[in-house]
Amino acid sequence: MDFDFLAPLIKKNGSKIVLLVMDGLGGIPEEEGGLTELETAATPNLDALAARSLCGLQEPIGPGIAPGSGPGHLALFGYDPVRYEVGRGALSAAGLGFELTSHDIAARGNFCSVDEAGLVTDRRAGRIPTAKNAELCELLRSRINLDSAEVFVLPEKDYRFLLVLRGEGLREELTDTDPQALGVPPLPVRALVPEAESTAALVDQFVGRAKEALAAEHPANMVLLRGFSSKPSWPPFLEVFGLGAAAIAVYPMYKGVADLVGMEVLEAGDTLEEELATVERVWGDYDFFYVHVKKIDSAGEDGDFAGKVALIEEVDRLLPRLLANKPDVVIVTGDHSTPAAMKLHSWHPVPVMVHSTVCRPDAVVRFSESACVTGALGPRMRAVDLMPLALANAGRVEKFGA
Repeated sequence: MDFDFLAPLIKKNGSKIVLLVMDGLGGIPEEEGGLTELETAATPNLDALAARSLCGLQEPIGPGIAPGSGPGHLALFGYDPVRYEVGRGALSAAGLGFELTSHDIAARGNFCSVDEAGLVTDRRAGRIPTAKNAELCELLRSRINLDSAEVFVLPEKDYRFLLVLRGEGLREELTDTDPQALGVPPLPVRALVPEAESTAALVDQFVGRAKEALAAEHPANMVLLRGFSSKPSWPPFLEVFGLGAAAIAVYPMYKGVADLVGMEVLEAGDTLEEELATVERVWGDYDFFYVHVKKIDSAGEDGDFAGKVALIEEVDRLLPRLLANKPDVVIVTGDHSTPAAMKLHSWHPVPVMVHSTVCRPDAVVRFSESACVTGALGPRMRAVDLMPLALANAGRVEKFGA
């Protein structure tokens, strides 16, 4: 929705809205005629909420487009991800509280494993622990100096790290080095515009020196880079929607996308129980609560069907605790689908439900892909339309016209 159109219609009241994002929620069956992870999971609490809600399937970007986590979240926050485009690097920087300057470009890095031939054998280096990540970042900082740029390497979480280059005339129009596949070498960096050629050369220098510095390490003996970007400037969430918003997430990248739209990012611990405790602690201080659950997506990326089922069931078990705060509106969905059968983000529409006391529930009584496709929200609603719908259900939108 156009922000200039919506802003004059926004009104404030004491209502509370919760957006629960089960990262990578959507799935597909492991075999034809089977069940998805969500359909396999025992989810009595999600099902009971679905029976009192509007349900459907939502698309973060559009038909056939598999979204990254950043675009998927921007759509859920009401920002058109095609218009408000940002690279993974800027999201990681924001999530870590690293303030990018006008002379910076940032990239999200993976520590990865390569064999003797230089071919990628594990894009995530066995999901090394964050403590090991920090050691490797310190190693890279101590070993790598570039002639015309300052280098920052910061641990993010697990195998992920942040690379920032600071210097004059740096450009973000660069291709990724992550091939998103196994059995192939990391990709060379290419400039997408002539003005970025010198920046591409600097990144190549960094990658080459990182390879030398990590040669004796195992399993993290190489790096992959993606999402080169600078800091964007967007209309703030409070100004657009009139909502004081709290972001409650564990992983830095998801904190980053919330920070870029102007949400207040809270320290929320490392588990869903700790996240819910944070919600309870600050319930009186905000109008909107974004609660993020990451590990469902991780299980999908690892091809762990049973693990993804178990994590969905854990969210279901804890859902009553979130609902005990008595929010006026609850949205439950994912930022994209991550089928374990595919081990990656996919284009499949994501189950979604919107609950309020005035939502006029549909006939859906099970929160699943096959049930939600028949819901009142439709089989392919635009994710960016969820925020205006949430505002309306919260009584926060004035009538349009006389």
